[in-house]
Amino acid sequence: MPETVNKRGVDVLHDPRLNKGTAFTPAERDKLGLRGLLPPRYVPIEEQLERVYENYGYKESDLAKYIYLIGLLDRNETLFYYLLERHLEEMMPIVYTPTVGLACQKFSRIFRRPRGLAISLDDAGKVDQILGNWPYQDIRIIVFTDGERILGLGDLGLNGMGIPVGKLSLYVAAAGIDPILTLPVCLDVGTDNDQIRFDPLYLGLDRPRERGEAYDQLVDEFIHAVRKRWPLCILQFEDFGNANAFRLLAKYKDVGPVFNDDMQGTGSVALAGVLAALRITRQPLADQRIVFLGAGEAAIGIAKALLAGLQDEGLTEQEARDRFWLVDSKGLVTRNRLDQLPIHKRPFARDEAAIGSLAGVVAKVHPTILLGVSGQTGLFTEEIVRTMAQHVQRPIIFALSNPTSKAECTAQQAYTWTDGRAIFASGSPFDPVKLNGRTYRPGQGNNAYIFPGVGLGAVVSGATRITDSMFHQAAMTLAQAVPDHLLKEGCVFPALTAIQPVSARIAVAVATEVYRLGLASVPEPPNLEEAVANAIWKPEYRSLV
Repeated sequence: MPETVNKRGVDVLHDPRLNKGTAFTPAERDKLGLRGLLPPRYVPIEEQLERVYENYGYKESDLAKYIYLIGLLDRNETLFYYLLERHLEEMMPIVYTPTVGLACQKFSRIFRRPRGLAISLDDAGKVDQILGNWPYQDIRIIVFTDGERILGLGDLGLNGMGIPVGKLSLYVAAAGIDPILTLPVCLDVGTDNDQIRFDPLYLGLDRPRERGEAYDQLVDEFIHAVRKRWPLCILQFEDFGNANAFRLLAKYKDVGPVFNDDMQGTGSVALAGVLAALRITRQPLADQRIVFLGAGEAAIGIAKALLAGLQDEGLTEQEARDRFWLVDSKGLVTRNRLDQLPIHKRPFARDEAAIGSLAGVVAKVHPTILLGVSGQTGLFTEEIVRTMAQHVQRPIIFALSNPTSKAECTAQQAYTWTDGRAIFASGSPFDPVKLNGRTYRPGQGNNAYIFPGVGLGAVVSGATRITDSMFHQAAMTLAQAVPDHLLKEGCVFPALTAIQPVSARIAVAVATEVYRLGLASVPEPPNLEEAVANAIWKPEYRSLV
């Protein structure tokens, strides 16, 4: 069926969802008043792809490439996703980490057109009205941030808007969520980053970050306005600071399909990577000794995901916790510091003597798995990695901090310092490494392997809640999706070129769990795989006549 269009002429060309550029057919040009507004030749999308990809290649910096792609998204949504899907491995580091971090830092300076909703403290009491200003009224997925902890870059205020925009582009490219169902949101509550705040071109509120009652009221008004307007809309918390992330998830996780990707998504993708790594070492998870560098959102999310994996293997909760050693800025997290520990760290505090450094913990524990979620570069030193490798045949080293500049060590370092024995993954991409006549392929523990499939499964089933068990099913599915030939190269995640079929498998697993838990609002279809396949949006031009 042709799409109903109530616009004509330049209004059609200025609508990125309707615009086809030179791909409008002669009949469409006649009906929509486009004659003369376009070059006369009809050009199909395949040929348009060649042109935009060639122009993309002319851009000399990653930031210039990002700006070009966002410009394409602003003028022709279908062509943008057609390009992104066909060059996902090349372009994901541009539309998301690591380049999106730089794009966020520069957001106010490279701003071209509105994309998403910016809701500030000045909008208190008007949030529902603002949601009504969005042109599409069947929203199923919102990614929202308050800009306080953008990747490993810290408080970027309104400049953090680039993160929800990037995340939602991956929902589309990686899982086929129809972009008309998505909405990026930034809650502007000020910033404590003076470099950004006092930039004369900064577009956000010129005030320190609100941390009191007004903050809570704005978040509450936003979440309840969304729930009233779009009851089945998935709300994804993104890049909130530790002080708010834990308490807000606890407060709102049962009001609807709500989750925090920095905790649950990161935990799920890390668990999947560890399980895939153990397919290489042929060891059970229960035999591992796991040291975390970092004890914030990501670390706790990973610890909880691994806890569930260990309990799957028959361990009690306490036996599972005994496999973890968390190291924060003050050293090993122990019970003799309990009064000073934030509540989220306390369940993982060990009943043993203090150790003041990661090096000391590694020397004592002889970990089989070392996980970096510190947000600080270079903390996996040569001494630490070599000490680990002295006691473990195949050390599993995940330097997960983003962007690349924040990774705890590089792939080259991990392989070199372990004589090629490390199984390495990172949060942002590293190139393959050649060492001693072999090629090692680092895995990228990107949450894009998890959250798009979880979202698709939740949308297909009409999930009324999103639970940790759904993320656990996603992790188990992802771990088994890594082909043997990649495991032989030391890579513990699938190729990005395979991410759509992997996301579809995850969506089926998640939807199955939704139905098992009785949390679906959509009747269970006779063939869930077929229902997921039918829900996937394809970047194809629709007929407008």
